[in-house]
Amino acid sequence: MIIINSFILIIIGLAGGLVVGSGYVAFISVLGIIPRLTQLTKTYKYIHVYELAIILGTVISGWMSLRDTILFQSEYWLIPIGLFCGVFIGMLAAALTEVLNVFPILAKRIGFGDRIVMLLMAIVFGKIIGSLFHWIYFVNL
Repeated sequence: MIIINSFILIIIGLAGGLVVGSGYVAFISVLGIIPRLTQLTKTYKYIHVYELAIILGTVISGWMSLRDTILFQSEYWLIPIGLFCGVFIGMLAAALTEVLNVFPILAKRIGFGDRIVMLLMAIVFGKIIGSLFHWIYFVNL
């Protein structure tokens, strides 16, 4: 009975991993996030570095989430690591919104067509305040 339960767990884990991995690849490739990101930053000659960074980041973070990984480093390393992660996620989100033209459509729908900069700043400050609130009140260091 334990072998059957373990086998079912393995099948469910592999199926879930394939679904999430396929969705991630579709998100990155079909929408053209990487080429648009390199176009926005004018670094098209480094497109292979972007692709390698995404692949390595996905594989390494996936592997580390499956293990009980402890890095015996100073807590000051969290500052540049967090900064780099935030910049990368922000650039990826900016490229996605640029590809999908989310903000112009949203601005027209809510009547902010001529004040799109104010809409963007409200989103940015809302994200900053929400993140600070979460880290200050809910994360026990």
